[in-house]
Amino acid sequence: MPSADRVVHEQIPLRIHGVNLKVASVRRGGVDAPVVFLHGFGTSKEDYLDVLQRHDFAGRPFLAYDAPGAGATECAGLGEVDLQFMAETARAVLDRAGIGRFHVVGHSTGALTALLLAHKEPGRVLSFVNIKGVLAPEDCVLSREALNHRDPGAYLIKLAERSRETPCYGGGLYAANLPNKVQRGAVPTLFRSMVELADHGNLLQKFLSLPCPKMYLYGEQCANLSYLPILDANGVELAEIPHSGHLPMYSNPVAMWRQIAEFHARQLIPSARRW
Repeated sequence: MPSADRVVHEQIPLRIHGVNLKVASVRRGGVDAPVVFLHGFGTSKEDYLDVLQRHDFAGRPFLAYDAPGAGATECAGLGEVDLQFMAETARAVLDRAGIGRFHVVGHSTGALTALLLAHKEPGRVLSFVNIKGVLAPEDCVLSREALNHRDPGAYLIKLAERSRETPCYGGGLYAANLPNKVQRGAVPTLFRSMVELADHGNLLQKFLSLPCPKMYLYGEQCANLSYLPILDANGVELAEIPHSGHLPMYSNPVAMWRQIAEFHARQLIPSARRW
């Protein structure tokens, strides 16, 4: 077991739905319930490694990993990677790490992965920070567009070009990362499942029904989301990050980490067994 303050980078061998994986992960051990970070589409576990620099997370155990089809994770069957596959991978990674109950922070598709897992096993999730996660059809504009292309993987090139020219905060950095962080063979199945869940998965109600404390964190450029008043009316804490859009970890990380740390500080953090 890793000791507190020791950071471990490793490749975790798994087999999910008959597909072999080597999941690239980074973790730090400890006695408290860990924070599990799940990155979004086009990004990677490194988005969260500033946790090592944040004094308000000093000594806190955490786990982050590259999802199948992303970053340094190896996947022998990219065409099998849909959101359910992602959720099963998350469960397997947690189980392999010996993590029972945990706090989750998920961005975009990572937040959707966390939602699917939490809906099936709500007792494991102590708190949920949802960073601009998919909750409604309006969150799938780009994925729908990609599915209209004969080769959705090739759409990544156009998405990178568009992101580079976008007036949205963080677009240029996202564009530079995209070709290196996404394995294009995973794109069609992943996007198809995302759109299907957004349209028919009752995601907003699933999120609202989770018994744990919840925060929805978003950049000011996303303040027109139609469901924000519904979240607010149902007890979800809202955190708008200034000078930011879909990617607050790129454009205003200081404000993002402050919000997450303050949210965690307001929760009762039970101890978990050392992992």
